[in-house]
Amino acid sequence: MIQKKGQAAMEFLMTYGWALLVVLIAIGALAFFGVLNPSKFLPNSCSLAPGFACNDFKASASTNVITIVVQNGLGDNLNTVNLYLSNVQGATCPATAFAPASTTINDGSSVQFTLGCTANTLVKGTKLKSDLQIDYFVGSGTNALSHKKVGALVVGIEA
Repeated sequence: MIQKKGQAAMEFLMTYGWALLVVLIAIGALAFFGVLNPSKFLPNSCSLAPGFACNDFKASASTNVITIVVQNGLGDNLNTVNLYLSNVQGATCPATAFAPASTTINDGSSVQFTLGCTANTLVKGTKLKSDLQIDYFVGSGTNALSHKKVGALVVGIEA
């Protein structure tokens, strides 16, 4: 009787062990061929600190340019506004400010910023992921205070 229990346990382990092995091999194959790549499923998003809005954003493979439209909703006019990209994954872009540099954004207004990346590093169909930083001054003259806010950008690269 003891041998039958041992045999049943061994049959159970062997049967379900093989089934588990097949499932693990299938998951490994899907991961190897990129089907389970989580970056493909990330939605496009552009987020900045409260008071700022990304009204529109785009990364173009044909022009190698990233474009972001930022709206000021802080309640003050902003001077010497600069937008930077850092920790870029998926392309090679300079650590310089987006153009136009040192611009002014009045309260409620929007400005379109553009940044050129290294040729052929924006590949159509891939995702670009990076951190955004916006530097600005509230007020003007000697009483102007410097501020820095951060955000994130995830954008699918278009043609």
